[in-house]
Amino acid sequence: MAEIIKRLYISGYQGFEMGIFNQKDPRVTVIKHALKRELKNYLENGLEWVMTGGTLGCEIWAGQVALELKEEYPELKLALIFPFEEFGSKWNENNQLLLTELKTKADFVDSVSHHPYQNPVQFRNHTEFLLNHTEGSLLIYDPEFPGKTKYLLASIERFQEKNPYELQMISMDDLENSYDFEDSV
Repeated sequence: MAEIIKRLYISGYQGFEMGIFNQKDPRVTVIKHALKRELKNYLENGLEWVMTGGTLGCEIWAGQVALELKEEYPELKLALIFPFEEFGSKWNENNQLLLTELKTKADFVDSVSHHPYQNPVQFRNHTEFLLNHTEGSLLIYDPEFPGKTKYLLASIERFQEKNPYELQMISMDDLENSYDFEDSV
């Protein structure tokens, strides 16, 4: 970490891209463990805000981890920035409950577009907004296993060409090597 990151954008795979369809999947524990470890490093170096878009998968889990860490780091704040109004309204009931819980506990909730979904430009505007309002991103993503996050990664790399911006990725190998099963017993 070259510069102090006060606002960190966290994203990564959506649950279905990893074959994860419920919160009880043991891989969720591994992912949250890796996120918690990395977030603690950022917190020790001045992190104030975790910002995420609230998509199912890594973004929801990042929000949950941020809320857990608030007990130990009460100065940490969570911002949910959605791409458009009514984001998640078409999800099934369980997934809507996950999002509602995050929304009620987050320190800041808003959407970049104040209209319901209209077109893909809202997603591009969402990404641009988050990049312009953070100093770095933490992605759970491995280029060897492409997913939708490849588009976000490409946007970050273009943004880095003109702006100082930190990027950290947690790969599949990192996830496999990060979890000490002794911690879970």
